[in-house]
Amino acid sequence: MPDIKPMINYIATGGTIAMQRAENGDGPVPAIQAQDLVSRASELSQYANLEVENFSNKPSAHFQPSDWIALQQKISEMLTREEVAGVIVSHGTDTMEETAFFLDVTLKSSKPVVLFGAQRSDCEEGSDGPGNMLDALRVAVSANAQGRGVMVVMNHQICGARDVSKTHTTDIDSFQSGDNGFLGYVDADRVVFSRTATDRQAIPLNTDKAFDYKLCRVDIVADYIGADDLLLKAAIDSGAKGIVIQALGAGNVNLSLFEGIGQAIKAGIKVVIASRVPRGEVQPVYGYPGGGQRLLKMGALFAGDLSPQKARILLMLLLQQNLHKEDFDKNFEQFCS
Repeated sequence: MPDIKPMINYIATGGTIAMQRAENGDGPVPAIQAQDLVSRASELSQYANLEVENFSNKPSAHFQPSDWIALQQKISEMLTREEVAGVIVSHGTDTMEETAFFLDVTLKSSKPVVLFGAQRSDCEEGSDGPGNMLDALRVAVSANAQGRGVMVVMNHQICGARDVSKTHTTDIDSFQSGDNGFLGYVDADRVVFSRTATDRQAIPLNTDKAFDYKLCRVDIVADYIGADDLLLKAAIDSGAKGIVIQALGAGNVNLSLFEGIGQAIKAGIKVVIASRVPRGEVQPVYGYPGGGQRLLKMGALFAGDLSPQKARILLMLLLQQNLHKEDFDKNFEQFCS
């Protein structure tokens, strides 16, 4: 009988799933290569033929925008091959939601791309890496995974890239999908999708030479009791083309940040209002100085339900498009609505 199992590309980038305890007795460090990870999930070969590539082996805390671009280009190349049914990517959980969102916004293919990782390393009891890898592969080969965008699979749960967030530092049930809920789950004998992902809107990378392409600097500035505009001014002085404000509540800031935001907008810097609250949308509700209505009238953009870190990615990508102000604002608002 011919082998008719689908071809899946597996890209390893590092993270806890690829760590072991250091020889000197220190905590886990990068140590495990992609092929070794495959050998520890023995059931993988039942579902697909794997092509394995070591992209990197580092903590996701060390990821840079240049890594996003290189990874996006690598996956794009793989997905253009007719025989490739999808791609799975092992990734550190600290910044997995950011990488997933970047890929979701910039990849055009309808083929599934699934990120997974581990909350517990190979040297810890109850390591969840092999199980998450198997689940990710099963999602990638599912006939119903087509057209759902980039997904994160952890702890048997399927999350859409736009909605997913890490909600606990160490719990294996950390990855959640907020008010929209999971896309589905991986059961013992089937993969179940209960809803579709939010409508995807692709933003192209404006170059054929990926490694010459650089994203604009965009910084995140947080509001809190006693915050002033010092960090906002530092972002401006450092050449930021955009600033995301991690605002309070539905999108409100104190007087010092309110004045600093006004100066930034007058200087031509794009300012986006997101919230430190993990659920719900930012909205221009309040009319006091620093309230959302005043920020909107000043020219700030509102990030909807996007977290500050995902709003930053969207802003970085749109700033590369050289859009006129009206088109820029319209595109940003449409994406966040």
